[in-house]
Amino acid sequence: MKVFQIGAAGGVGRRLAELLIARGDEVSGMHRAPAQADTVRAAGAVPVPGDLIADPVAVLAERFAGHDAVVFSAGAHGTGADQTSLIDGAGLEKAARAAEAAGVRRFVLVSVFPDALRDRPRSDGFEHYLKVKKTADVFLSRTDLDWLIVRPGTLLDSPGTGLVTAGPAAEYGDVPRADVAAFIEAALHEPGLNRTIVELTTGTTPIGDAVAALARD
Repeated sequence: MKVFQIGAAGGVGRRLAELLIARGDEVSGMHRAPAQADTVRAAGAVPVPGDLIADPVAVLAERFAGHDAVVFSAGAHGTGADQTSLIDGAGLEKAARAAEAAGVRRFVLVSVFPDALRDRPRSDGFEHYLKVKKTADVFLSRTDLDWLIVRPGTLLDSPGTGLVTAGPAAEYGDVPRADVAAFIEAALHEPGLNRTIVELTTGTTPIGDAVAALARD
């Protein structure tokens, strides 16, 4: 499988690239900052310079051409409401349109759990982020792509456990980035798991079993 990653230098993205490469897949990882090229390369992926904000749909489609799937895990990461709108919102819409134009059917989006951080004081910036992510989910769900939206709980840098709770609705909780990456890696290779939203937290079900059960359902 040939996978194009947007957000390949991020915490989930680079872990996913490592897993895909270990499996024997080919991975291209788009990055904006030149310094991120080394991170993408270290994960085993081919660095592809690009700018999700500045690049038009046609340019993105040229990069996607020949790939079997696109994984979008990019984000503004607290750099401001405008950046959130441009990357998490408009950026996702451009990427989805580009995938359609390039004939890449499989599209995986890393989104956000609706209950994220509700036990902490709310900020206008975070509320804007949740709104933008929800609008992006809606946009992708209305395309003709074989989309999958993954909504992880609070992301941790602790080692993965390989055990998750995964389904269209789950109680809010934490989940290691490593397990999010492992779930996406397994899901990419399960064509029956598509056009659905999966909420993902740490749990008791092995990731492979969780993916297989969701595909059956």
